Amino acid sequence: MPGRQGSPGRPRRSLAVGALIGAAVMAAVDEIVFHQILGWHHFYDRSTTGVGLLSDGLLHTAELLGLVAGFFLLADLRRRRALAAAHARAGFFLGLGAFQLFDGIVDHKLLRLHQIRYGVDVTPYDWAWNLGGLALLLVGAALAARAALAARAARPTRTGPPS
Repeated sequence: MPGRQGSPGRPRRSLAVGALIGAAVMAAVDEIVFHQILGWHHFYDRSTTGVGLLSDGLLHTAELLGLVAGFFLLADLRRRRALAAAHARAGFFLGLGAFQLFDGIVDHKLLRLHQIRYGVDVTPYDWAWNLGGLALLLVGAALAARAALAARAARPTRTGPPS
């Protein structure tokens, strides 16, 4: 039965659940650190401060919903003994990096919803933000490849004459 001791569990679902949690965690870090503590920007800065605060609240709501849903899905995988932990860890880093790169490229540059910071040259901030996201994404990809190789090596091999 899938997910029992010694079996690989549900790697794709575990990866997806980990990615959901990772993206929600990175959204929380962004929202808490850059929006609230440092006050560098709001999620949407092209209107009034009130609209900016509303957009932060909506981002916070989405992040919390992602965390709650992700942890319920994680608990369900564990309950079913179908959690592929290595894939979930890989997904977590993929989610962290994907959120950060999406924010840095799409939100900051393409849609221009906000910049990391105002009143300064944003180039070093953009480079740091996007390279940090890329590094997290590469860690996730390396962990996913390693998890896939380990799962492949753990599969029982067919014995007997070819059919």
